[in-house]
Order: sequence, then structure tokens, then C-alpha cells
Amino acid sequence: MPAKKKSSARKYSPKASNSVEREMRAMKEGKLKSGRSKKKVTSRKQAIAIGLSEARKAGAKVPAKKKSAAKKTSAKKKSATKKSTKKTAKK
Repeated sequence: MPAKKKSSARKYSPKASNSVEREMRAMKEGKLKSGRSKKKVTSRKQAIAIGLSEARKAGAKVPAKKKSAAKKTSAKKKSATKKSTKKTAKK
């Protein structure tokens, strides 16, 4: 029996892709600035992230952000604090 084919629903709405396209153009023209620091954006990935976050704020259909990076950093901090408390307890 062949594998069942998934229905191909759009992950990103056309509104979201327009937002990303606009931000990419701004980056290529040298007009795109990052959020808080207002430095010029040169990275393609950063331009895409800015476009997607603006689309998300506008209510466009965009998948949720991946939370794995945040989990990794907090896990490292927790393990570091555990190690430091063990070292002080042994002394």
C-alpha cells in the first residue's frame, strides 16, 4: 500500500512572503536597520527574520519561532550553576 500523500497547505501566507520580499529589497538597497541598535543589516538570514517577525505582528500566517536555541542556552546556564555549586560543596 503506498504512503498517504500529505495535503500541501501553505506554511507561509502571501502576506508574509510580501513582507520578507520588501525587507530583502531594503537590505539590498542598504536601508534596512536592525531593531534596537539601528545598525545596518547585511545578513540575508537576518533580513528574512525581520520580515517574518513583522508579518507575525501584522497577523499573517507564519509558523511559530523555533524555541530550541533559547532552550540550549538556558540548559547550559543551569548545568554551569550546578557544577559550580558541586565544587563549592566539596570544599
